[in-house]
Amino acid sequence: MMKLDRLISVLVILLRKEKVQAKELARIFEVSVRTILRDVETLNLAGVPIVTYQGANGGIGIAEGYRLDKSVLTQDDMAEIISTLRGLAKMLPNSRHEVLMEKFMNTLSTSQIEKVYSKANRLIIDHSPWGEDSSIKYNASLIYKAIEDAKEIRFKYINAKGEKTFRIVEPYSLILKSQKWYLYGWCSLRKSFRLFKLSRMRELMISDKSFLKRELPSKECPWEEQWENTDNLVSFQLAFEKEMEDVVIDYFGYDYQYGDDGRILVNAVMPEDNWLYGFILSFRDQVEVISPIHIRTIIKEISEKIYKKYL
Repeated sequence: MMKLDRLISVLVILLRKEKVQAKELARIFEVSVRTILRDVETLNLAGVPIVTYQGANGGIGIAEGYRLDKSVLTQDDMAEIISTLRGLAKMLPNSRHEVLMEKFMNTLSTSQIEKVYSKANRLIIDHSPWGEDSSIKYNASLIYKAIEDAKEIRFKYINAKGEKTFRIVEPYSLILKSQKWYLYGWCSLRKSFRLFKLSRMRELMISDKSFLKRELPSKECPWEEQWENTDNLVSFQLAFEKEMEDVVIDYFGYDYQYGDDGRILVNAVMPEDNWLYGFILSFRDQVEVISPIHIRTIIKEISEKIYKKYL
């Protein structure tokens, strides 16, 4: 655990308990008593009034009357933290989130734990898709470690067109979007920040080579801009059978209308590639491409090839 993480955790414990012994904090955080005492001194210098109680039942605590008291974290606050940590621990194996959650719970009494978990179970965050490939989760944990250690990663990448390239990337952000993992980093091949889908990576490995952090784009989510500026974006219209309304809502939200024939009309903009064709075909015979004509023709040709395979 990094020092800042430990300082925050120590402060949370002291806010939740009247006093705690230094050796107990050392056991919780797997450091020496001397390190805990240095942390206490750091908190003191930061303005947190830490006091030491002598005797057999002594320990470390926060001075009475200090305003940053137990009301800092309510049970609802703690329940939300637990829900978030549980979701992250499920998505990233061997991460610190599960350990952090355990250490966080150590700050609470048995009755508090029961109340917090009762509230936390009202909201369960599970980002993992059904039948998730364990290799994706493993690659995500590797990349997470490479980001922490500022190490380059190397892998073979297959883009949406099926083209294979070897990439050396400085990893900056691990992104979970629409139940899919992505990596945002500096690509030595393209000489720019790029977005990579983890499911398209092969033979991923962490290099021994470290890198100096580059200045990130100022936009809050710069990878969104990469998607928006793709030169193969296409506007298209689909007509779904009315029985597909729940599916339409799942994928496109409520931004749709009904045609004169009762079918559901959807207008969308996406990058045109093999993924888009497969996406449209996944709706089987319950959808028709209205426009543009060239995508309608491509879907027709693919459907004919599929039909011929089963003659």
